[in-house]
Amino acid sequence: MSLNSLPEPDADARAHSARLTEVIRERIAAAGGWIDFADYMRAALYEPGLGYYSAGAHKFGARGDFVTAPELSPLFSRCVAGQCAQVLAATGGDTVLELGAGTGRMAADMLLEFERLGHIPSQYCVLETSADLRARQQATLASLPAELADRVRWLDRLPESPLRGVIVGNEVADALPVQRFVAHRGTVFELGVSEKDGVFADAARPADTELANFVSSLQVGDDDAYCSERNRQLGAWVASLSDALAAGMIMLFDYGFSRREYYLPERRSGTLRCYYRHRAHENPYFWPGLQDITAWVDFTALAEAAMSAELAVAGYTTQAQFLLAAGIEDHVAQAYTGDLKGQVELANGLRKLILPGEMGDAIKVMALTRNETNVPDGFDGRDMCAGL
Repeated sequence: MSLNSLPEPDADARAHSARLTEVIRERIAAAGGWIDFADYMRAALYEPGLGYYSAGAHKFGARGDFVTAPELSPLFSRCVAGQCAQVLAATGGDTVLELGAGTGRMAADMLLEFERLGHIPSQYCVLETSADLRARQQATLASLPAELADRVRWLDRLPESPLRGVIVGNEVADALPVQRFVAHRGTVFELGVSEKDGVFADAARPADTELANFVSSLQVGDDDAYCSERNRQLGAWVASLSDALAAGMIMLFDYGFSRREYYLPERRSGTLRCYYRHRAHENPYFWPGLQDITAWVDFTALAEAAMSAELAVAGYTTQAQFLLAAGIEDHVAQAYTGDLKGQVELANGLRKLILPGEMGDAIKVMALTRNETNVPDGFDGRDMCAGL
């Protein structure tokens, strides 16, 4: 997509982006003219008060830049809540922790489903570091009955005392900052960021031994330049989640592949994508702070990190298979009211959640467990663990 076809931000948004651009420019200069792409991505997304997820721009839904599964349809959250309820009942757990709750829509729909099931957790915790998003979540959840709203707790960091229950993350790992690289004719380079005349651009330098060995192990072929990314933060991130879980399950939904699929020779431009006003493109330097930057998840790396953190990789499947096994068709039947408009919206949401050309196969879900916790019904369908 040509960047010239993207909507122009207003004056306030341009000024906001300019402030973040200046912060990043100063860091590049202080570092000698080059910074790791992960450092750039971290600033673009999370710089306090300026980064995409830290500031006040609309991100989710029709007015934002992208739509997530909970925003598409309450069916998704109802299915997830049912699976969480199974784990809570089996483990005697009493806590659900959602990592980054967006607008709060998923939390609201899950709590309503817990109420319908007669299994409301003692606490529904939300880990949210963005003050803007936390305020939106609080406004969304304020509409719930007091019995449900009073269960919600907001956290600035993972709990120090490990919980018994379920940790849920929907499209969280794909927003962790990544390292980028390019391989060409036997030489591996790390792609960082430089700046000239106020414009950011890719800048290559020879890869260190560890990165070069990793890329060589992929056997991608490099007669033509092969560009991709990897997430060096996954190990530490999963270890922190493991430390927060005494017993129960971590359930992660995200766009991604196994390593073999991620680094196919024909996927030579990588998976890095940017989202601005519901348009996808590949330029991470377009209006810093005003667009989302993501990279798909290497679920093999996620599984390796889990095993290193003494978690069991208990389930791995597509979102479509998970939702079907979790009974999404029953939820559709229960939601039927005879209202034509409502049924059309329900059908459209279902289609986007489960069809292969939509989210159905692109998003995977992985269950990581502790203390021999049994996975819920959603993982009884297509088991893809052997492909990791």
